Amino acid sequence: MSIDVIHGTTAKPAAADALVEAIQRRTAFQGRLFIGYPILPTPRGRHPVDALLVSERHGVVAFDLIESESIAGFRERQDDTFNTLGAKLRTYRQLMKGRTLRVRVSTVSFAPRASLGLSKAQGDDDYPVATESTLRSTLDSLQWQDPNDEVFRGVLSALENIATIRKGRPRREVIKPDSRGAKLKRLEDTMATLDSTQSRAVIVSVDGVQRIRGLAGSGKTIVLARKAAYLHAQHPDWRIAVTFNTRSLKGFFTRLIHDFHLLETGEPPDWGRLRVVNAWGAPGGEERQGIYHHFCVSHGLRYYDYIRAKAKFGPDDVFAKVCTQALATRGTSKPLFDAILIDEAQDLPPAFLRLCHGILREPRRLVYAYDELQNLLHDPLPSPTVIFGEDVEWGDDATRRDFILEKCYRNSRPILTTAHALGFGVYRDADPNTGLGLVQMFDNPKLWSDVGYKVETGTLVGGEAVALGRSPETSPDFLEKHSRVDDIVQFKAFDTEQEQAEWVVGEIRNNIGNDEISEEDIMVINPDPVTTRKKVGLIRRRLLDNDVPNHLAGVDTAPDEFTRTDSVTFTGIHRAKGNEVGMVYVVNAHDCWSSGYNLARIRNRLFTAVTRSKAWVRVCGVGRGMEKLMEEYQRLRRNNFELRFTYPTQEELSRLRIVHRDVTAEEEGRVKSHVQNMETLISDLESKNIYSEDMEAVMEKLRKVLVVRERGKGAGDG
Repeated sequence: MSIDVIHGTTAKPAAADALVEAIQRRTAFQGRLFIGYPILPTPRGRHPVDALLVSERHGVVAFDLIESESIAGFRERQDDTFNTLGAKLRTYRQLMKGRTLRVRVSTVSFAPRASLGLSKAQGDDDYPVATESTLRSTLDSLQWQDPNDEVFRGVLSALENIATIRKGRPRREVIKPDSRGAKLKRLEDTMATLDSTQSRAVIVSVDGVQRIRGLAGSGKTIVLARKAAYLHAQHPDWRIAVTFNTRSLKGFFTRLIHDFHLLETGEPPDWGRLRVVNAWGAPGGEERQGIYHHFCVSHGLRYYDYIRAKAKFGPDDVFAKVCTQALATRGTSKPLFDAILIDEAQDLPPAFLRLCHGILREPRRLVYAYDELQNLLHDPLPSPTVIFGEDVEWGDDATRRDFILEKCYRNSRPILTTAHALGFGVYRDADPNTGLGLVQMFDNPKLWSDVGYKVETGTLVGGEAVALGRSPETSPDFLEKHSRVDDIVQFKAFDTEQEQAEWVVGEIRNNIGNDEISEEDIMVINPDPVTTRKKVGLIRRRLLDNDVPNHLAGVDTAPDEFTRTDSVTFTGIHRAKGNEVGMVYVVNAHDCWSSGYNLARIRNRLFTAVTRSKAWVRVCGVGRGMEKLMEEYQRLRRNNFELRFTYPTQEELSRLRIVHRDVTAEEEGRVKSHVQNMETLISDLESKNIYSEDMEAVMEKLRKVLVVRERGKGAGDG
């Protein structure tokens, strides 16, 4: 298997290219070759490593790249790199055996322009110097005598600074080897290494636009935070912005970037140069700053907050409209940043992405990450060419600009397919009024394979039966092997909300008291954001009565704060986005079982809530609605967590969008009023209180409207 080569920023491109070419000629072993990575902290400041090979055959080999014919100073450079790299690896206990590092660390000066005689004369076994022709023999002399897969992965984790970050809070005390806390710790340890695609997405930088796509839990937020820290370390003079839709992500992003940068350089970030801001923003100082607000102030434009924007533009697509107006009235764009990184782009309008692109200095470095299956409610983002124009055509450079993170590292196969089955209504009973079981579906079937689903049987063609499943390659086995499936996902129906509250309180007390799960590993989500404060009140009071601290995110905390140490997090669905914990309780899930208008949005809440869990999820609710949701889950369970359904035709897709569309309360009332009027009219016609001749003109108009609409459907289907 060939080496994975991950290109970062390098000041020695010629020597780096020669090294890559020379190593890629060796196909007998596997590993990763990093170019321009890592950057190591020292008492004298940051120490960049020119290139680094991590291989189970050779251990860790750091390269001193030399572009000139002279190799002067190579011994000192090798010493500095060897000592700094060794010091970093020695801080990880799992890489040590007593006082001995368990992996071999070597340094090599690679000088492709140096003469063969010069490199042989000046290099030796302790300070090897290699050219392209001698690199193979040099590496062969550097053998890792006791290769170990666990140590190999531990080295990658240490170099990528993921282990410490993934674990986040090392406060969990684990005594019992089979407790939930122990299982969660093992999960976090296993997830502490980026896969090659994630590493590439972090380190590879281009001039222009990059996008990172993947399911919830595929590591997009970690990758984006890591990339921001890496860019800031490489280019401390750049002005960089990290932005997102959900305000509660600000604290999470700030912590991640701070910790990554500190581990990499030994220094905290310069927050004057690296800004973490939300998308919209508001007046009131830097803490409330946002990209849209900054754009308006910098260009002398009128800023609209949500209330004023809704009054001017109406309730639909408000942010898209204010961004579009700002772009249309800005005049000449002013460059404000050298790079912008956007998370949750699926929840942001293309106009906002264009706004970000417009305030970048050339060559307009924009990185945006999104989940094409996260926001089931809306169509996926258009292609980069549609969003930004023809100047971002990727051509042969697509592999460096477009990263698809196929593996899901947060949600196990049972959790992820449960979320999708409920969100799409795959196993929902057909509605007697509409005949529709599915709630929503994408127009483009290819999205399923892009995010790691495999067609088990059938075809992704309208009107055809299909079964979609996930493989160990895209949903790793270790995510579900820690517990029984019936423990990973549980659905519970209760007769009353009080019974639901008592059960949830008992389970949480057991999680903390016996399962060795800490309070901050637990999240309670109420899907309806309007009712959350009222609906979770009983559970919160019962927990406080039992001395279990808890908080309601965004109410008991600052808007940008989500979790608290030693406190169970309660939240509505909007603030839950982008966050993850080991144990999730979804309460009042019965609110997500209904029919008619807004059903797509309502099911999307349930989908989002379930995917917040990285280990266990409990879906709870009351009454008949909850029982119907349980039936959907049981059908999925009987089908071994495969999504089996008939792919809708274009006509059915159109009906889904209409029948389950988002409507306001006013619009829904208007429709109901018209339906009632029609029913009254039909009754009067049947009883001959009125006659069809009394309303011929109106009926003719109605016929014409219906004929035009049917013709439009036919044209769309064609």
